[in-house]
Amino acid sequence: MSTAVLVEYIDEHRDRFGVEPICTALTEAGTQIAPSTYYAAKRRAPSARSVSDAATLAVIEKVHAENYGVYGIRKVHAELRRQGHLVARCTTHRLMRQAGLRGVSRAKGPRTTIPGSGPDTRPDLVQRAFTATAPDQLWVADITYCRTFAGWVYAAFVIDVFSRRVVGWQLAKNLRTDLALDALEMGLWDRARAGRDTTGLIHHSDKGVQYLAIRYTQRLADAGAVASVGSTGDSYDNALAEAFNSLFKAELIRNRGPWRSIDDLEIAVAEYIDWFNHRRLHGEIGLVPPVEFEDQHYRQNPVAVNVVASVPSLH
Repeated sequence: MSTAVLVEYIDEHRDRFGVEPICTALTEAGTQIAPSTYYAAKRRAPSARSVSDAATLAVIEKVHAENYGVYGIRKVHAELRRQGHLVARCTTHRLMRQAGLRGVSRAKGPRTTIPGSGPDTRPDLVQRAFTATAPDQLWVADITYCRTFAGWVYAAFVIDVFSRRVVGWQLAKNLRTDLALDALEMGLWDRARAGRDTTGLIHHSDKGVQYLAIRYTQRLADAGAVASVGSTGDSYDNALAEAFNSLFKAELIRNRGPWRSIDDLEIAVAEYIDWFNHRRLHGEIGLVPPVEFEDQHYRQNPVAVNVVASVPSLH
């Protein structure tokens, strides 16, 4: 065991036991350190590495805290570099491990899909190939659940596959059609406000009754969107939406809970979606936030217009 570790241990317990008794106990246990060694170490000026580590750790802790405490080593390191801190990944790993900082893990829970009872003639235009070459070619929609002290709350999300941006969301205490429809309306409104044409986009969902409802399918038709549904009805048919739900549950619901009511959750979800879209680094799009990824696309394609992506182009 290094002297630095022993000094840190003595510092932690000296007020309760005293330096000399701790040194005696450590020596009897086979880890020899004399009181004079401890005091000499305390008088010694800190090394350049320890000074640098302390400054770097302060930045790492700030990055970790400002991002819901969910970033692991890869994303903390990426965010440090985005901010101009040229820290080696191995240093980031070492300091995060020393400080006990880690990312959150995802876990699966029960599904919320209630199959529709009527016939569903919508084709599966995606075939589990969740790719797009521009925004508003392919959106995926899904619903998940959140536990509060006041009962279950359900959350509907609509996500753009190209950028992973959450374009629409809504919370409700029930699974009625309005929950999913309000999330869709938000996405359509937000894109229209930005001057984006969503005519011809493919809207993909599972076989949930909310997405089969006449009001929902009619709204898609009015918007010029093409409805698509998973053909086999398992989680892989809407994997990208379910992957977001998993992140949402891990990064917000479990990480920041428990929640008292839908009112508390609504505020938290609004803040989370703003962070997710504008600041969270996403590994599938090059460790940049979704909004930044879309902005890059439009800067590189200034005269691009939304053209309906043919189904083969999504594969």
